[in-house]
Amino acid sequence: MQSLAMIENWPVPAAAAAVVRADGKVAGAYGPTSRRFPLASVTKPLTAYAVLVAYEEGAVELDEPAGPEGATVRHLLAHTSGLAFDEHRTAGAPGTRRLYSNAGFEVLGEHVAKATGIPFADYLREAVFEPLGMGSTTLAEGGSPAKDGVSTVDDLVRFAAELQTPRLLDPRTVLAAMTVVHPGLSGVLPGYGFQKNNDWGLGFEIRDAKSPHWTGAASSPHTFGHFGQSGTFLWVDPAAGAACVALADRPFGPWAVEAWPPFTDAVLAELAGAQE
Repeated sequence: MQSLAMIENWPVPAAAAAVVRADGKVAGAYGPTSRRFPLASVTKPLTAYAVLVAYEEGAVELDEPAGPEGATVRHLLAHTSGLAFDEHRTAGAPGTRRLYSNAGFEVLGEHVAKATGIPFADYLREAVFEPLGMGSTTLAEGGSPAKDGVSTVDDLVRFAAELQTPRLLDPRTVLAAMTVVHPGLSGVLPGYGFQKNNDWGLGFEIRDAKSPHWTGAASSPHTFGHFGQSGTFLWVDPAAGAACVALADRPFGPWAVEAWPPFTDAVLAELAGAQE
């Protein structure tokens, strides 16, 4: 895919990207796709998937208490638990605001570890990384389930393929993960400011009509995924029948705000052209 070469123009020391279709076939790749990059918040979808595996295994229930009083596993996954951004303190009542929270995902890791008797980093590896063949992806023991993952484009392509054609989870569970939880809640999308409808599913941000946004103008409202402050993103666009992963080694900033949307639009245009 020629559009992937646009990463050559990004003002970063190194970057890699790939596109994978819903059938699992890689449509294109560019750059050092086997290089390990810090994921920052792209760790969260991986953590969420492990939590959903624990749910399907019967270790946890989505509506069981977890986190602040009145909050549940579902609230934590959807950033509606009321926990503050980076502090283990309550900043709002559960279910009333979209408060993006690293602390909430750390509580999720602790909750699953307690329920399964397995340290969360080990559970994540056994539940997600090993079954998908993600041998270069790690969460260090004691690392934050919100932001301390390390991976490669090659590995995340496997995860992106799983999101489109699930093997580890029931497709109905994945559909629930990409469906808005507590619709209509407003909140701040980190890096992009206040959003009147700051929609999230179970661990995945949902594009809907957010503006501004890190995906493209051509991205469908059903697009879901995550970006990270380390200069990383993963999106799945069901309307396009494809997903895209891009990893870089420069922290998120104005360069990404400028570069990512036209990159995504070029990828989508090339995918659409290939289908005609």
